[in-house]
Amino acid sequence: KSWKGFEYALRKPNATLFNKMLKECLENEEYASAFKTKGLQYSAESLFMALIFQQQKMINELIERMRSNF
Repeated sequence: KSWKGFEYALRKPNATLFNKMLKECLENEEYASAFKTKGLQYSAESLFMALIFQQQKMINELIERMRSNF
């Protein structure tokens, strides 16, 4: 909820992508438990780290797909 203002400042395609990434991070049990260590108010640092990990996970999956295709 606290990130809604950020979402509204983005263009529509970016806002959609941001919401998708945020949803995936919050649904990931490992990331969610890390968020909870900061209490009820998630810190920006926790969110950024989760987004970075989620992005790296996607990059690794794409690299593996590319390797298996060659």
